[in-house]
Amino acid sequence: MNMPFYVSPEQLMKDRADFARKGIARGRSVVVLAYDDGIAFATQNPSRALHKISEIYDRIAFAAVGKYNEFENLRVAGVRYADLRGYSYDRSDVNARGLANAYAQTLGTVFTTESKPLEVELVVAEVGPTPARDQVYRISYDGSVADEQGFVVMGGQSERRGQVVAEAWEPGMSLPAALRLAVRALGASEDPEAEPEDIDASQLEVAVLDRTRPRRAFRRLTGGVLESVLEPDGE
Repeated sequence: MNMPFYVSPEQLMKDRADFARKGIARGRSVVVLAYDDGIAFATQNPSRALHKISEIYDRIAFAAVGKYNEFENLRVAGVRYADLRGYSYDRSDVNARGLANAYAQTLGTVFTTESKPLEVELVVAEVGPTPARDQVYRISYDGSVADEQGFVVMGGQSERRGQVVAEAWEPGMSLPAALRLAVRALGASEDPEAEPEDIDASQLEVAVLDRTRPRRAFRRLTGGVLESVLEPDGE
């Protein structure tokens, strides 16, 4: 008689968490930083078609690491959620907190009930009228939500790259200073003594939520505009 194969719930959850973390760690890092006029997003992404940073609604953006097809489905679902809520109630009723909670429910349900967790980690950010009103939420593969302050680093080597940002980030940084710090963190090696990789602007995907824009705060920085911002004298 064959004995049934038993795995304890604790071991099952641990295996799923390890699987998801390994998948996320293989992804290129995303750095999210507050600056004086908004929130900046940067990642090393040579593709011009497959975005890791996207607009969700008027003043809300989304960034992700992990499996592209999985987080792209979540992005589309987020846009639908925001559009439906804005249409049914009021555009001001669409906020990052509600969207983060919706993503957390989805990720948590998949993590506990499906055979494979989603190999993704997300940031949902909303720019407010003042820096104190900005909202940045980090949503993990298991549905846990963290309310982040100042900056977030996700993906491969996130611990080391987060350390680079933590050592230099400060409130009220200009956009050029914040983006140069983000690029320095993206190029950081596991070895603290090693020189950071020099990443060309053409290899970067960069966007901002700019609080000075009247309604739609999201804009991408590309080409000559991005190059001029990243110049050492780009203040």
